[in-house]
Amino acid sequence: MARRWLILADDLTGAADCAIAFARRGRSALVQWGEAGGEAEEDVVAHDADSRQLGAAAAAARHAALAGRLHRPGVGVFKKIDSTLRGQPAAELAATLAAMRERTGAGFGILAPAFPATGRTTRDGRILVAGGPLEDTELWRRDHTYPTGALPAMLAGAGLTGTVIDLATVRRGAEPLREALAAAARTSSVAVLDAEEDDDLARIAAAGLALGAQGPLRESLVWIGSAGLAHALAAAETTPPAPRPTVASGPGGTLVVVGSLAAASRAAARKLAGEARLRHVPVAAGWLLAAGEAERVRWCDRVTARLAVGDDVLVEVETGDAPDLRLGPRLAEALGALLAPAGRHLGGLVATGGETAAALLAHFGVDGLALVDEIEAGVALGLTRGRVTVPIVTKAGAFGTEDTLLRAVHHLRAIRHEGSPT
Repeated sequence: MARRWLILADDLTGAADCAIAFARRGRSALVQWGEAGGEAEEDVVAHDADSRQLGAAAAAARHAALAGRLHRPGVGVFKKIDSTLRGQPAAELAATLAAMRERTGAGFGILAPAFPATGRTTRDGRILVAGGPLEDTELWRRDHTYPTGALPAMLAGAGLTGTVIDLATVRRGAEPLREALAAAARTSSVAVLDAEEDDDLARIAAAGLALGAQGPLRESLVWIGSAGLAHALAAAETTPPAPRPTVASGPGGTLVVVGSLAAASRAAARKLAGEARLRHVPVAAGWLLAAGEAERVRWCDRVTARLAVGDDVLVEVETGDAPDLRLGPRLAEALGALLAPAGRHLGGLVATGGETAAALLAHFGVDGLALVDEIEAGVALGLTRGRVTVPIVTKAGAFGTEDTLLRAVHHLRAIRHEGSPT
């Protein structure tokens, strides 16, 4: 029988793109945040710790508290980390393992951050993006915490020991891989596993599940990775499918909000801006932080008027060529407050970037997401819960192609005109 899962993530889109791995295979899956508790009925609960922008100590404290509050006996633990090591994954993992040791007497992590469907792989314990070093990417130049993409060094900085299990061992066979994991568990805090293909992650999931099926690791094993590993774990389990939520459109058009600075999201916004029956409404970051109340009301009235008559609207935050990353949380919060009155006019919502999505949902009075399906790798479709109930597509800023937002809007238009895709 498939087990229940608790996913701890550092942002909203990460929580969703891991939980959707289970939802699309028939498991009931919920994304929650804030003070939500651990008594949810769903098979899979993904909790957004909202810790991406915190320092190491604060991020660790938040994860320790969440693990203590949300974990239940018999529930598997998945620590979602960013596939390009943004945020504080090492400190958060150390705190999660410490919490598991306190609860169960032991704690061991299986770390496989590869997400081959989005070009992220791992070789010799280092993260590669599109075959090149993580350190050479735009993502790393714009936002990184660690000096290199070497995973053992990252772990060591948080007081954890890591044993690298190379690609040859991963592919050698089920029993050698299980033995390598067992040996790592005796000498290290974490096993770091190479993976370049989905099949590699499937081998890791099978070996780790077998290792954790009995003995001291049954209650103390922590899986660490991105949505690639979540998909491998979900595929390894078999269970009768749960009824899928019905997805119905709200009364108006789809609101698409692009707050991410990532090049992938900006390229997708440019492509979407040329779509028929869609209004592109750019908003300058400086104006967003400084505009007066009357000016903000007039701006929002124009957006809500278009949504109310069924038009789709793309709102894109413009930050210039050298954005100040420290303004990210303030911009997300200001954007959420600005668009709050639009909530009652939504037919659907598309949000890129975890901070942006979290701020929007908070101001719309949404307190959870019931996940339904995956439009493409890392792009989840769900249904909001709370004051506003509409279909929502969430996407990490760096995921996708130039057609991703266009595909999401077309998907929500189909729901509006043809009914639930389920």
